[in-house]
Amino acid sequence: MAIDEMEKSLRPPALELKPYPPKVITLASGEKMVVREAKREEIGVLLGTVHPLMSVPKDFYDIVASRMYAELLSWYLHRVSNEFVLVGSIDGVIAGIVNSRLVDSDIGMSYHTMTIKRGLRIGAQLFAAKMEHHLEILGQKEVWIVAESPIGFKRWMIEYELENREHLFPEIRHELGGVPTYVLTRELYDAVRDQKVTGTRPADPELLKSAEKLKMPDEYPQIPGFKRGK
Repeated sequence: MAIDEMEKSLRPPALELKPYPPKVITLASGEKMVVREAKREEIGVLLGTVHPLMSVPKDFYDIVASRMYAELLSWYLHRVSNEFVLVGSIDGVIAGIVNSRLVDSDIGMSYHTMTIKRGLRIGAQLFAAKMEHHLEILGQKEVWIVAESPIGFKRWMIEYELENREHLFPEIRHELGGVPTYVLTRELYDAVRDQKVTGTRPADPELLKSAEKLKMPDEYPQIPGFKRGK
């Protein structure tokens, strides 16, 4: 599609990002989850997956879903620089989504982690994949992280033993605001990598094929009685 001059002026500068190599994670249930980078043309199924959770206050799904919806739309419309989106799917059905962006070649800005299928630590697995992409694939030096829920604070700040730089550098603030900005350095990442980052590569071709066409969940454990299309 041709891009006119006005549209070009509205788009932020962008770095050339290495693609995330897909992998397969075997969950505690025995199910195989494919983790791969989402494509812009998949925006409809991504937004459709997130939208129902925008009205669920439990565990702060409402604010996380609302912010992620806007971030995904900004990514699709080229209104945020250097954003990437990873999606985990089981038999093609979206089980979780994470997104993030690069401030520059050295600093990453973690946005959100959303779990659809709960009880299998899918959010933790996808967050780890996001950090893997920042620090290993893209070669960044550190990632800035905040949490909007007690679950997130426990999973990221406590389990990763993140560095709180608020008292040293009060001018450093994450774009999302909220709690003081915590930082995952390469040293901290390497200390927990073997515990947090799982999955196998190269991914089985048949499993990758099952994840080619993403599908929205028909049910949400967060929304009792929800049925897609009703």
